[in-house]
Amino acid sequence: MAFVDQIKDIVNWLSSPPRFFLLSVIAFFAVLFPGELGPAWLRRLTRPLAAIYRPRVAAVLFGFLGLLFFLSFRDPNFLLIVGKPDNVPIAAMIFLVGFFVWYSLQQGRLNDRLQESGQPVVEKQEAGDPKVLVWPDLVYTEFLCMILWTVFLIIWSIFLKAPIEEPANPAKTPNPSKAPWYFLGLQEMLVYFDPWIAGVLLPGLIILGLMAIPYFDTNPKGNGYYTFKERRLEIAIFLFGFVVLWVWLILIGTFLRGPNQNFFGPYEYWDAHKLVPLINIEFSQLMWVKLLKMPLPSNPMAREIFGLLVVGAYFLVLPRIMGRFWMKRHYEKMGPPRFYVMAFLLLTMLSLPIKMLLRWTMNLHFLVFMPEAFFNI
Repeated sequence: MAFVDQIKDIVNWLSSPPRFFLLSVIAFFAVLFPGELGPAWLRRLTRPLAAIYRPRVAAVLFGFLGLLFFLSFRDPNFLLIVGKPDNVPIAAMIFLVGFFVWYSLQQGRLNDRLQESGQPVVEKQEAGDPKVLVWPDLVYTEFLCMILWTVFLIIWSIFLKAPIEEPANPAKTPNPSKAPWYFLGLQEMLVYFDPWIAGVLLPGLIILGLMAIPYFDTNPKGNGYYTFKERRLEIAIFLFGFVVLWVWLILIGTFLRGPNQNFFGPYEYWDAHKLVPLINIEFSQLMWVKLLKMPLPSNPMAREIFGLLVVGAYFLVLPRIMGRFWMKRHYEKMGPPRFYVMAFLLLTMLSLPIKMLLRWTMNLHFLVFMPEAFFNI
């Protein structure tokens, strides 16, 4: 039991947001580009991870993770959180997202190997007669699925009771008070950004960015079949935004955010009396007071000049550098207008993990803090 307790303590320690996020990012790129990125020693180190795209290896890995998951139910703290009726489907979503992401990448790499050897992709080999009749083929399949899912939902409702609570009472609010799971990502972003950014600007840019994808990515390759090699950057950016940022934020908000919005490990008791000092440090304080040893200027523009310069350089100068060096091929293919719009959306997406890391490691509240104009970044 002492060994098991040590393992739990290690998992709780690794579940601290900075460590958990960095490990997630490292694992994401190591699995997505095994043996392909970084110096030679790093490519040799990550090359064995390519075996995960073999069905047998993946089946063993998913089975092992599933076994660890169910064995963790023996821990009362883990069972109390993960076993809640409204958290069970979120736990299942983690495995489903992992499986379907793996399946799409595995199919893409399989097609890449077939194309390199001069063979047609799997989808063309299995195409056959492209016509499928609505009746009876489609209707029969949909009807059968409807029956099976109805049976599944009935069984689900019998064993997992709906988490219906007492009527809302303004004198007694839940602790922690959380949004529905599909809004937990937005609720988590409110910790790091001003409400007008986290609740209005970023969700709007997410929708606009998804709508703009067909206009940015005009590459006809990959239409109608899985591929990875022909869309490496595009797939990496999309999966980073979806898996590492959105699904990861839902996971954090569901299982690791406890009473008083404090972080807890998966095997840690949710103690409502846990006190964590919350320090808000503004970027202007770091620059004027700690670095320059000067008092804060009374003029808001002068006070926030350093933050404004950093934000301006991030959104105005950095895209130019990206177009000339790191993403020169995309700049030439897309042209300046489309490339700069795409770069703005990409940098806006990356501002979320940057702001999270600054908050966790430096207690940085805002880069630009101008309450006089209700403008905080």
